Amino acid sequence: MATHADPLGPDGWQRAWREAGAQRVDDTLRDVLLASYQEPHRGYHTLQHLRECLALLPHLSQQAERPAEIALALWFHDAIYDPARHDNEQRSADWARSAAWACGAPDEVAQRLHSLVMATRHAVEPVGVDAGVLVDIDLAILGAPGARFDEYERQVRTEYALVDDHAFRAGRLRVLQQFAERPRLYATAAAHRRFERAARANLARSIAALLALPAASEER
Repeated sequence: MATHADPLGPDGWQRAWREAGAQRVDDTLRDVLLASYQEPHRGYHTLQHLRECLALLPHLSQQAERPAEIALALWFHDAIYDPARHDNEQRSADWARSAAWACGAPDEVAQRLHSLVMATRHAVEPVGVDAGVLVDIDLAILGAPGARFDEYERQVRTEYALVDDHAFRAGRLRVLQQFAERPRLYATAAAHRRFERAARANLARSIAALLALPAASEER
């Protein structure tokens, strides 16, 4: 019976670096990244999220220009994550570029990795096919089955445990409503077909639940 390799295993990691043109592969760096995704303050941006992203890549990368670079960008996209800071993507992107240089990858690869990780800020629509694939993978959780989406929402709340309920409600509403207002959530046709409808339903349900919570003034 066929078995599927662990997306977090060394084989995929090494293959991605080789296909990206690296002169050497740093397996110790993989261990460091795995450890970073297991930091105790993380609730959602964990190994579970990284594994889900890497497992989805083969299903959405048919039209990708450089799938190996998308894989490496996924490894790094949440490598640095502190919910109290707003430069996590920048710092993660810088790390990815430095790692590519250290592994002897071409400079253009290092720069593309930096740009790909920066695309996961979700501040603007992704530019380019590979960025579209990467961002769609990162946002696939929005279109997950209901039980997984609800788990994701609880995990996000865990990451912001130091934020009081009213501030979290306001901030979470803002984020979810910004996604819901987009005319299209997914850039690639494959992700749009697979996740768009479920994502719209999940967002509407979560927004309605947040709006139903009593406001701070009503509880006083």
